[in-house]
Formats: sequence, C-alpha cells, structure tokens
Amino acid sequence: MEGVNQQRVKPMANLLETAANAGSFQTLIQAIEATEVADMLNSPGFFTVLAPTDEAFSALPSGTLEGLLDNRPLLKRIVMYHILSGDVRSDDLAQIDEAPTEEGSIVAVERSQGGIKINQAQVTQLDLLADNGVIHAIDQVLIPGILEDNL
Repeated sequence: MEGVNQQRVKPMANLLETAANAGSFQTLIQAIEATEVADMLNSPGFFTVLAPTDEAFSALPSGTLEGLLDNRPLLKRIVMYHILSGDVRSDDLAQIDEAPTEEGSIVAVERSQGGIKINQAQVTQLDLLADNGVIHAIDQVLIPGILEDNL
C-alpha cells in the first residue's frame, strides 16, 4: 500500500508493567513478586488491582511489612484481597456497593462527594488502564477482616 502511512499501534503494558511505569507502587510489586501472584497478573485474563501506594505501605505499623514478607501465605492472601476478577472501571465502581476479591472475601465500595472508598481506603487515582485490566490507586493497605488479628 504505497503512499499510505501505516503506523503500528503499540500494545498497552500489562498490569505489572503499568504499575511499574506509574512509579508509586514499588512495594506492592515487591509483594506481588514475593507471593508469585505475578504470573496471574501477567496472564491475558482481565483483573482489577486496588493498588496501595508506597505511602500506604509505609503507613503500616512499624515491622508489619517485614513480618508479612516473612509470612508468604498471609502476604499472598492480603495481595489477593487487592485483586478483583474482571475489568472493573470507575463507571462500574460508581454502580456497585461491594465486589468479590480473588482472596475470597468481599470489599465494600462507597461513593460520596469525596470520591470513592474501598472499605476505608480512599481511591486516589482511577482507571490506570492496562492491556489485561485496570489499576485504581488507594491510600491504605486493605486487610481482610478475618486476618486482622494475625498482624
């Protein structure tokens, strides 16, 4: 096709690449890689990651993150609690009151003039799109109620 400018469309990055490119999820990426959840998030299936920022992880009580890194089964459950099956974008969050997580528990979704909250965490950035899902940044690490006593 002479004379036609054929431009290659660059594919979007996957969820982990998108999180790495955002620059504020390094601790989450470390936790994902430590728990071998990376394979799931690199797969072609669609997932939604409720991604605590590095600041959210640093706000955990002293020693909590280190303790979780030493307890991989518990850390994996917490990481999986931040992942929803499917591509749940901001317009979807605006219509639901709860969502099941890959960990097996349910997170609450609340809307107000201040934006959207997942459990007690404020969503600080919506719809970071990836080729296999979407990331929503949150300002707190989510802990399933059943695990709170284990921390």
